[in-house]
Amino acid sequence: MTGKAIIIGSGIAGIAAAIRLAVKGYSVEVFEANSYPGGKLNEIRLGSYRFDAGPSLFTLPEQVDELFQLAGKKPKDHFDYERLDVISQYFWEDGTRLKAYSDLNRFAEEVEAKLGEPASNIEDALKQSAFIYNSLSPLFMNRSLHKLDTWTNPQALKSYMRMGKLGIFSTMNEANRKHFSHPKLVQLFNRYATYNGSNPFETPATLNIIPHLEFNIGAFFPKRGMVDITQSLYKLSEELGVNYHFGEKVDQVLVENGKAIGIRVREIDHFAEIVVNNMDMVNAYKTILKDQKQPKLLLNQPKSSSALIFYWGIKRDFPELDLHTIFFTDNYPMEFEHIFKRGRIFNDPTIYLNITSTHKNEDAPPGCMNWFTMINVPNNQGQNWDEMIAEAKRNILHKLNRILKTDVESLIEVEEILDPRTIESKTSSAQGALYGNSSNNKFSAFLRHANYSSSIKNLYFCGGSVHPGGGIPLCLLSAKIMSEMIKN
Repeated sequence: MTGKAIIIGSGIAGIAAAIRLAVKGYSVEVFEANSYPGGKLNEIRLGSYRFDAGPSLFTLPEQVDELFQLAGKKPKDHFDYERLDVISQYFWEDGTRLKAYSDLNRFAEEVEAKLGEPASNIEDALKQSAFIYNSLSPLFMNRSLHKLDTWTNPQALKSYMRMGKLGIFSTMNEANRKHFSHPKLVQLFNRYATYNGSNPFETPATLNIIPHLEFNIGAFFPKRGMVDITQSLYKLSEELGVNYHFGEKVDQVLVENGKAIGIRVREIDHFAEIVVNNMDMVNAYKTILKDQKQPKLLLNQPKSSSALIFYWGIKRDFPELDLHTIFFTDNYPMEFEHIFKRGRIFNDPTIYLNITSTHKNEDAPPGCMNWFTMINVPNNQGQNWDEMIAEAKRNILHKLNRILKTDVESLIEVEEILDPRTIESKTSSAQGALYGNSSNNKFSAFLRHANYSSSIKNLYFCGGSVHPGGGIPLCLLSAKIMSEMIKN
C-alpha cells in the first residue's frame, strides 16, 4: 500500500481523483459537506419529474471511459452514451429556426438555407477551431502550466510559432465577425463563451476551440442522463475501495513544517500522506486554508458569470423542442454588458432550455416534459436576488409565450429554483460563479491556480476553479494532471 490520500469534496474531479489515486495503490477517503456526491453534476427529483441539475452537454467522453479502463473494466458495461444527431436548436423572435446537426455537411447546408451564409464559412470556422485545439490541447489541457517542462517540450515550441493564428490577440466576437457575415451566426458562435462563464466581447478568440469539441469530435448524452456520469464513477470508486464521508464538512487542512499532513473535521484530526482539495479554490483559501500563505493575485481575479435556473415540470409535450434548445435575444451585446458590467439580469435574456424527457420518458409523466430553464446571470455581489428572480421569471415566461404561442405558466406543475446564492451554498463556489475565475482576458489560462501548492508539500488541487478550467472534460483532466504529479 502506497499510503493514505484524503480528498476534500466529491465533485466530478474529486471522484476522478479518488479513482486515479486508488488505482495507484492509495487508501482513499473523501470528505464531502453535502449528503450526496457530484457537486454541480447531480439531479433533482420533484414528484414524478427528474432533472439533471447541472451540466447539460457532454463532450470528450473518452475522459470518463479512461477511468474505467484504468480500473481494468469495459466502460460500456458500466456507463453508456450516444452521439447526438442534433446538438442544439436555435429559436429567434423573428421566426428563424436553426438546427445544429452534428453532421458538418448537413449543418453547413442548414445554415446556408436558413441564413444565406455560405457553407464554406462554416467549414473554414470549424477548421480554425480544430487548428486551435490541435495546437493547444496537448499544452494547456493535458499538462500543468506551472512546470518548466511544459514550456520547453517540442509541442510548446511549435505553439509559440503559431501564437498569431491561435486567436490570443483578438476577441471571440472579432474572430467570429471575420468568419461570418450573418449576425445570427456570429451570435450563435459567440455563445460558446458562456461555456466557461465569459464575455465573447472580451474573452480571447482562443476560446473558439470549443466548437471543435461539439462539431468535429462530437456532442454526446448519457443514456441514463447526465447524472449517470457521477453515479457510475462514484460506484466505480467504491468498488476500488474508496471510502466516502458525507455530511462531513472539513474545517481545516493540517499543515506541519510546510507539509500537508491531513484535515480536521469537527475537532477530529484525520491524517494522510496526500491531501487533495476539490473545493472551490477561492473559498478553500478563505476557510480551510485561511492560516496559510494566500495567493492574493488569484483570489482577487474577477469571477465568471453564474446562472439562474428554473426546474419546471410541464404538463404538456412540445414536439418541436429538442434536447437542447436556445431562445436567443435580439440584442445580445446588451445582455453581456448587463451580466459583466452592471451586475444585473438582462430583461430579454437568452434562454437555455434543456430537456431529458424527450430522450428518457421516465424523467417526466406521459405527455409531460421536464424543463431545465437557464439564463446566464452575474455572480453574487450582494444584489437583491429575490427581486431579480421574480422579474427574470416574468420576462422568461413572456418570451417563451411569445415564441411558443402558449401560456407556459399555466403548464408548470412543479418548480425549483437555483440561483447564485444557492449555487454557492450547495457547491461552495465563490460568489456562485460557475467556473471560478473569469476568462475575460488573454492571460486567463495562466491565471488559474496550479494543480499543486507551491508552498505546502503534498497538497494538491483539482476541479473547475483550478487548471485547466471548468466543465466536465476539464475537471476530469485536472484530476489526471494532478494524479500524474503524485508518484507511487
